[in-house]
Amino acid sequence: MSQGNESMNESEKNIGGTESVLLNLGPQHPSTHGVFRLRTLLDGEEVVDVEPILGYLHRGSSKLAEERSYTQIITLTDRLDYLAGMSNNLAYISALEKLTDVEPPERARYLRVIMVELMRIASHLMGIGFLINDLGAWITPLMHMFREREKILDLFEMVCGARITFSYMRLGGVSHDLPEGFEKSIAEFLDDFEKKIEEYENLLLGNEIILSRMVGVAPLAGERAINCSITGPNLRASGVDWDLRKQDPYEIYDQLDFSVPLGENGDNWDRMVVRIEEMKESVHILRQCMDKLPQGPYRADTDFFVRPPEGEAYGMVEAPKGELGFYLVSDGSIAPYRMGIRSPSFINLTVLRELCVGWKLADIIVNFGTLDINVGEVDR
Repeated sequence: MSQGNESMNESEKNIGGTESVLLNLGPQHPSTHGVFRLRTLLDGEEVVDVEPILGYLHRGSSKLAEERSYTQIITLTDRLDYLAGMSNNLAYISALEKLTDVEPPERARYLRVIMVELMRIASHLMGIGFLINDLGAWITPLMHMFREREKILDLFEMVCGARITFSYMRLGGVSHDLPEGFEKSIAEFLDDFEKKIEEYENLLLGNEIILSRMVGVAPLAGERAINCSITGPNLRASGVDWDLRKQDPYEIYDQLDFSVPLGENGDNWDRMVVRIEEMKESVHILRQCMDKLPQGPYRADTDFFVRPPEGEAYGMVEAPKGELGFYLVSDGSIAPYRMGIRSPSFINLTVLRELCVGWKLADIIVNFGTLDINVGEVDR
């Protein structure tokens, strides 16, 4: 951020002999998707410089983890990207299982993938819904997508009794097996959702306003995305074929058949379309998982107060917003000596400045929206 400060100060001195305007976007504004402030320098409507300002939501999750048992920490992970709690749970548990050398049973692996792919759909629905809201399609598309997300939350509630903060993953498995009637409910949802995706595409992809505001706007080259450590849909929209489910398979992803959608130009349009295509692939993955779901235990027999041996481990998953990783250091006690979090929302903000400079004020909100961040994961 220091580079942004230097650039901002230099830009404030003189902009073509005209008076510059310094505008604060946020932190209390629907289009900033939470408590996030963007200090923006304008020459008329043109963006000269931007500086992201963080620090309004800090929870100290990494520090809190040092005073909680390894099992209690699961509840902290739900509150990072609170639109993708299942994925957060799994990333943390994957690090803990590496640290303790615990292997979950096969059924548990399938259950985990089912939950995180449902979570991916739910997260992308909100990412696209709020983006279209930012474009000016007030409420209607967002409410359509909220409708489908609520159905996913109904499925989560059937399984673990919660709708937002699940704490579903456990060392060696999951907290609950599938309840009676889940198979029928998820089959009905998938059948209906495939039709809804077609509805979204008909509603969005031919809309002239969306096309004019997104196609060719704020392109991000693949090489630049890699250099900035961008991951997830934002990286794949730039044409880079990198998905941890393929490149470094975990759970049972190596047993599943699915494609990784890629963009060509890395612009706002590609970042939206890639997420739509990923939802289709998640449906395909979920059908395979339900067809192949094995019988057996859903959790290994482990101690509640686990004491991992001294050492360190890093676990990562392909979360809806990109690579989410947890780094754990054990000193042999019931709580970690240190816990670090690699959150994709924070890393993906690296490119926000260059996506906005040179474009118009109205483009800032759209460019920012296509990155699909969650401030709970940024300022953790």
